[in-house]
Order: sequence, then C-alpha cells, then structure tokens
Amino acid sequence: MNNPSTERLGGTVAIVTGAGTGIGEAAARAFAREGASVVLVGRREAPLAGTADAIHAGGGDAMVVSANVSDAKAVDDLVSRTVERFGWIDHVFNNAGIQGSGGPIVDMDEAGFDEVIAINLKGPWLMTGAALRVLIPSGRPGSIVNTSSFLSTAATVGTSAYSASKAGIDAMIRAVALEAGPLGIPVNNVNSGVVDTPMLRAHGEAVIPPLAARAALRRVGLPEDIAAVAVWLCTDEARFVTGQSILVDGGFTIPGPR
Repeated sequence: MNNPSTERLGGTVAIVTGAGTGIGEAAARAFAREGASVVLVGRREAPLAGTADAIHAGGGDAMVVSANVSDAKAVDDLVSRTVERFGWIDHVFNNAGIQGSGGPIVDMDEAGFDEVIAINLKGPWLMTGAALRVLIPSGRPGSIVNTSSFLSTAATVGTSAYSASKAGIDAMIRAVALEAGPLGIPVNNVNSGVVDTPMLRAHGEAVIPPLAARAALRRVGLPEDIAAVAVWLCTDEARFVTGQSILVDGGFTIPGPR
C-alpha cells in the first residue's frame, strides 16, 4: 500500500501499545510516516523490534518499550522513559488487546475474565491517566485514541468478556472527554469491524470469506484501515472531534449488529 508522508504530525511524540503486530504495527508505521517519533509498547520485544526496524528503514524515529499495560508501575515507567527520551508526549493510541480464551460464560473461569478486562479496559484506563498527568501540565494539545470494537454494541457466542471490555472503553471515553476537553485534549475510540489480523486468523482462514461477504464493501478490514482513522484523530483535522466511538467496519453492521 502506497502511503506517502504528509508530515501532519511532524515534531510530535506518539505512544502506540500493541505495536508489534496487526493494527498496532500498522498504526505505528503510519504515525512515523506522518513525522511523529513513536514509542512502541508491547509484552513481546521481538515483534516490537521488527516494527522499529521498519520505521528506522523509512527514516523515522522509534523506541521499543517492553511492558504490560495492565500493570500500573510498568505504565508509569514507560511514560517516564518516553519523557526522558523525547521530552514530552503528544498522542497515545491505546491499541493493546486480547480476545482471551472465549467460550460460553458457563465455561469461562474468573482468571480468563480478569485477563481480558485487565488488558482491554484497565490498560487503556491506566495509560490514559498516566499520559494526561504529563500532557496537562505541559500545555501541549495532545490526543488520546483507543481501539474499541463493533462488539462493544454487538456480540457473538463466547464474547461476554471481550464485549464487556470494549463497551467499557466506549463508556470511559465519554467521561474522560469531559475531563480533558477544557484543556483542548480530545479523547476518542476507533471501533473496528472484522479486521485481518493475527487475532482473526487464529480462527482459521476459512472464516474470512463469509465474514467479508456480510460487509457492504465485501471485504474484511486491513490493519491500515483502522490505523488511518486513529492517526487522523490525532491530527489538527480532527480537532473538534471528542468523546466519539467511530465505527470503521466497511458496513459490516449496517444490517444490524450480530
């Protein structure tokens, strides 16, 4: 995919969680193409290093931080390391997420539920708070974006924990947008539809054609489709958008959530 730089985010610093694969990797590379220095966060260092290599090869600047976003100390440390390296923070894309073991609620255990909520909801909550504690005194007009999902308002069998975690993010940003709005800091979600990521392909490639057939655009999303909207929400073009959960699904849910 040809994505020439337009430098809409030149001179800024962006933290991207879950930056080793899928949407996070695509977003990190997109932020870099737009001129941002990017902090790549995730639990596995090897995929992050691959993303960093791609950014460096394109002339961009990236730093790798291996961290679990559900751990408050780890989050505070990664924010501190970002400020030490770059001097400030402008944008945070809270993308790290897991699907968990899934399955009907009667087959799930407490540990599985806790893990999904910890990564998908507590993680963005911790990251947002830590970033705002830096952004607010800096006076810089930053932005916060989270990856949510069409499953925040829909569900399939086995998504009781995942859907709950994403609905929680949708609710969270409405409150945070009111808190950060007077300071000129927008807070939004990108609610992805069905996207061709390692998480989807874990179900087998055979699931992709029937899912694509349900969408108005007759395809599943690409990580770059979600990344483009996340980056746009951090540009001046989206300066009057806040508290919104923006559905990016290729028309998958037009006939109704399912």
